[in-house]
Amino acid sequence: MTRLPILTPDSSPPSFYGLSRSTLGERLGGLGVPPYRADQIYTWVYRKHHRDAAGMTNLPSGLRERLTEVCGLSLPRVASVNSTSDDLTHKFVLELHDGARVESVSMRTARRLTFCISSQVGCALKCPFCATGLMGLQRNLQADEIVAQVIAMGDFHAWRDDRFNLVFMGMGEPLANYRAVVDAIRILHDPRGLNLGARRITVSTSGLVPQIHAFADEHLAVGLAVSLHATTDQLRDQLVPVNRRWPLAELLAAAREYGRRSGRRVTLEYTLLGGVNDGPEDADRLGRIARDLPSKINLIPYNPVPGLSWKRPSAADVDAFAQRLYPHAPAVTVRKTLGGEIWAACGQLGGLGPGA
Repeated sequence: MTRLPILTPDSSPPSFYGLSRSTLGERLGGLGVPPYRADQIYTWVYRKHHRDAAGMTNLPSGLRERLTEVCGLSLPRVASVNSTSDDLTHKFVLELHDGARVESVSMRTARRLTFCISSQVGCALKCPFCATGLMGLQRNLQADEIVAQVIAMGDFHAWRDDRFNLVFMGMGEPLANYRAVVDAIRILHDPRGLNLGARRITVSTSGLVPQIHAFADEHLAVGLAVSLHATTDQLRDQLVPVNRRWPLAELLAAAREYGRRSGRRVTLEYTLLGGVNDGPEDADRLGRIARDLPSKINLIPYNPVPGLSWKRPSAADVDAFAQRLYPHAPAVTVRKTLGGEIWAACGQLGGLGPGA
């Protein structure tokens, strides 16, 4: 029988939040514990929201006493929570084991609660209008650090909304931290855990084409959002530098394939930058791109970042762009800015605002 490694003073068991149910079962087997106990522990932690083995009353007392040898149940420290004046949007700053900090956002509307989570500390892609890109990449998050963001926000909201949406649109490029993101999704999707449905999860990417193809092979059927932001290679090379490696033709082909294999419409995220990509010819090209995909368009009026010169278009210009799209594109929405006053809106995460 496989035994757990002996822990030294400098080592510690892995975080529970990064363990799949099967891996947890294998680790329990190292103590001679039957694997069905993993189901029970998953239920206690993810369904009943217990963070202490002592309260898991259907486990044998010996297992409760030794569970800390199998995994750790503690969460990263919530360094701060900032809320908007209407108390509908909250920005969370979590301090990780090495002192790194990562930001997450919860947003409540009349229809739903959405958690926006991060996959990296910083980002290496250097999109020039994004606050996170100013940080550079500090490191990837581990799967448990991704899951922990969801748990921390759920605990804050007392789990009043068990059917929340989850978007990987915070700090970092999710598909650049591929394995940890996929592992976290599988943990969050587990029917014995949070049982978060695939249709409630969306992963955003700036356009890492090989990873998009690999993601389709995972058969997760979660939503894919492409951070498009430009309709020509010339402009997208400037706004989304990864386009120089995988230009629009390759990216759109990969998105089309993902949509076909997942059965999901791909979301085309398009940040409107005043005087840059918001002209009528941009709208016409965007409409043609959308018609060639199983897609929907999400227009995002630019959220200002201190020190950057990009401008948000006027409300009239945003409306004119959308109106030009409506007759020609499959579906168009204009994202309502949430959290701007606490630097929690799209493109603003990265340590520049309150609580960072």
